[in-house]
Amino acid sequence: MPTFKDFKLPDLGEGLTEGEILKWLVQPGDDVKLNQPIVEVETAKAAVEIPSPYAGIVSALHHSEGDTVDVGSPIITFDVDPSGTATDAGIAAPAQTKVAAQADMVPQVPHEPGMIGSPAPKAGSEEKIEVLVGSGPKSGKLTRRPRKVAAVEPAASEPAAGAAPKPQPARVSAAGVGARAAALATEVHVLAKPPVRKLARDLGVDLRVISGTGPSGTITRADVESAADGGAPEPVAAAPRRAVDFDPATREQRIPIKGVRKMMASAMVDSAFTAPHVTIFTTVDVTPMMELVERLRGTKDFADVRVSPLLIVAKALLLAVRRNPLINSTWDDAAQEIVVKDYVNLGIAAATPRGLIVPNIKDVDALTLPELAGELQQLVATARDGRTAPADMQGGTITITNVGVFGVDNGTPILNPGESAILCFGAVRDMPWVHEGQIAVRKVTQLSLSFDHRIVDGQLGSQFIADVAALMADPTLFLAWS
Repeated sequence: MPTFKDFKLPDLGEGLTEGEILKWLVQPGDDVKLNQPIVEVETAKAAVEIPSPYAGIVSALHHSEGDTVDVGSPIITFDVDPSGTATDAGIAAPAQTKVAAQADMVPQVPHEPGMIGSPAPKAGSEEKIEVLVGSGPKSGKLTRRPRKVAAVEPAASEPAAGAAPKPQPARVSAAGVGARAAALATEVHVLAKPPVRKLARDLGVDLRVISGTGPSGTITRADVESAADGGAPEPVAAAPRRAVDFDPATREQRIPIKGVRKMMASAMVDSAFTAPHVTIFTTVDVTPMMELVERLRGTKDFADVRVSPLLIVAKALLLAVRRNPLINSTWDDAAQEIVVKDYVNLGIAAATPRGLIVPNIKDVDALTLPELAGELQQLVATARDGRTAPADMQGGTITITNVGVFGVDNGTPILNPGESAILCFGAVRDMPWVHEGQIAVRKVTQLSLSFDHRIVDGQLGSQFIADVAALMADPTLFLAWS
C-alpha cells in the first residue's frame, strides 16, 4: 500500500521564517533519489538548493514558483512506496498511510551548510507541539493546511460560482529580476570546480556544451580535455531572452522587495544609523605589487588558481589586522563591551543579480597564500552562480569591497553589520607619479577605509590603512613584518 510523506520547508538559516520558491527541479510523477536536489529556494540570506529527504515518486507540489512559503509549511509530497496500490489521483492517501505521512512532517534533512532541520513529531500524536529550529514552539493545537491536489501549473478552469477571478498584477514574479537575470546571464548552469573552469578557459572550451561525467553531472578535467580534442557534443541552444514585464498602462515595472535584496536594505539602514561612520582615503603606487602578481601567475603553486591584485590586498589586510588588532572587533551594546576577535573571517562584498551579499572566508588568517587564492576564487564563483550558503554569510569580522573591477576609483562603503571596518579597493590605473625624484608612469590605485568611530579613532584607522598601503607599495615588507 502506498505511503505518502510530506516534506516541510526547513529553517535554512538562523531563525528565518519564510522562503521563496525560485524553481522546482522535479515535477509530479518524477522518480526522486535520496539527497537529489528538488527545489531552489531564496531566503533573506541566499538562494539554496534543498535535497530530497526521501527516495520515491513525487505525488504533488503544494506551491508554485514565485510563492513565498512559511517555514514549517508542506511544500511537496512523496510516495515512498510506489510499488503499493495507487489511490485516487495518486495523492490522497488512505487513513492508515496518513499517519505515516504526519509522523514525518518535518523529516531529518541531511545537513547542508547553513541548513537546519527539525525533529519530527511522533506518529499518532497529531496534537503534539512542533518545534522548528529558530522559530520557537507554536502555541495551541497543531493544525494542517489543506493539501493541494493540483500540480504547480494546473490547467485553466472556470472560476467557481460567486468567486471573483484572481487578479493578475503587472509585476515581476517573486523569482524576480534577480533569479531571471542570473539565469539569462549564464544561459546554462554548469557544475565545475575552479581549476577545471580555469583549464577550460585556457583551452578555449565552453563548459556549457559539455556533459559532465562526474558526480551529479559535475564536469571533470578529463571532460574538458576530451572536448578540447574534438569530443564535445553539439552546443546547447540558448533560451530566447524574454522582455521585462512592464505594466502597459503605467509603463512601470514593480519589483517586490524581498529575499536577499530586502535583507541587504535592512542591514544597510541599520548599519548606517547605528554605527557612526568615518571614511579616510589614501593613494598608492602599486607597481611593485602588480609585478609580484605577474610573477606569482607563472609559479607552479598558483597554476590552478587565479592570481589577482585582490589576493595581495587581502594578504596585506590580514597582516595589518595583526599589527592593529582592535580594527577586527565588534561593538556589543547590550554588554557594553568591545569584543576583539583573535581570528579573521574575511568578507568579500559581491554584487549579484539578487542584491549585494558579503560571504566570508572563515579563519582566513590561518591560510597560506595559495590556499587564500583558491578560497577567493571559489567564493567569487559560488556567489556569481547564486549558490552561496547562508552559513558563509554569517560571522564575518572585517570586509573588503573591490570596486576596481567596475572601473571605479574609490568609494565610501557602509559597514557590514557587526563589523568595525571595511576596506575599499579601487581600480589600478597607469598614472604619472613622482618615482625616485622623476615623473614616471606608474601603476596607481586608491584605498578608502570606513570604520565605526565608537571603536576606531582617527589614529588607529590611519595606522591601519597606512600599513595596508605600505605592504601594497613594497611587498618585501611582508617578510619584515611577518
